[in-house]
Amino acid sequence: MQGFLHRVAQVALASLILLILVGATVRATGSGLGCPDWPTCWGCLVPPWKATQIDVARLDLDRFRRNAERHGIDPATITPETVLSRFNPVHTWVEFVNRLTSLPLGLSTLALFVGSFLAQRHRGLLILIAFLSLADVVFNAWLGAEVVHSGLKPGVITTHMALAFVLICLLTTAVRLTGPQSTGHGASFGLLSRRITVVSLLFFVCLVAEGILGSQVREQTDELAKSSGHLERAEWTEHLEQTTIYLVHRSASWSLLVTSGLLLFWIQCSQRPGAIRPRLLFIGVLAMMVMGGILAHVGVFRIIQVLHVGLTAVLLSVTWGWLLELFASERVAKEAVGT
Repeated sequence: MQGFLHRVAQVALASLILLILVGATVRATGSGLGCPDWPTCWGCLVPPWKATQIDVARLDLDRFRRNAERHGIDPATITPETVLSRFNPVHTWVEFVNRLTSLPLGLSTLALFVGSFLAQRHRGLLILIAFLSLADVVFNAWLGAEVVHSGLKPGVITTHMALAFVLICLLTTAVRLTGPQSTGHGASFGLLSRRITVVSLLFFVCLVAEGILGSQVREQTDELAKSSGHLERAEWTEHLEQTTIYLVHRSASWSLLVTSGLLLFWIQCSQRPGAIRPRLLFIGVLAMMVMGGILAHVGVFRIIQVLHVGLTAVLLSVTWGWLLELFASERVAKEAVGT
């Protein structure tokens, strides 16, 4: 049973990272309102390919008018014709695929919660982690509907991403709890252990902060896409540089390079070069810096935006897994001293 739960936890984590990548594609392509209603899409279970396939009678025009009024648009201008004129088949299907990719995540977290009651090890803790994961998925699904209903309201989008970060940590913990039992000795670094743990925690905090700031920067690009349609994406940086959030996000990225470099250096000094996660973190941060440089100095390219978000999700999982390994090694070391 433990092996089955381990595979389910891995599937859930992989599904989440895939969902984050697809979600980033939705935002990068401006497809967030490709399906203007929820849970249906243009009033259909399977979205249409052409505007002529849409039954306007199934659409809640009053909701369209309320959204228009919130955005300073005269609700009287919202008619069946103006609503249908917004239909974009590419945006519609990109958003629909985003919804479909949430199914494996929902099913796997549900299976993890049900199966956790039969776990052979860490049953109580695993039940709690699985329950919190399932609750996160359900709440974030509801929040996803609010994102649509709010017309991509910025604060809702950032909360949506923050909950995805929490879920990454929960599912990474589930993967470790259900995996092969580890003694924790593999991450023991002698006298440097405390320093390595502290700088690892600092790296994690900086990574989460950069992820939240990055989500807010992407909200700004969403606004640019809607309000400055005449601008080329390569010109967006000039406008972003006038905002504090963007400048802080860009400058604070160096904290990731410094902390990951320091972590790798101390591990080398500990004469225990076998830990692969710190190397992955350092390489991942370098890749993110390169992508950030392209976004800042060349242009806001969609593919780079998507990869940037996806790599953040992967680094977050790797970092949290690394911290769990460090905490396990410290616990084992204390137990050894106690005996």
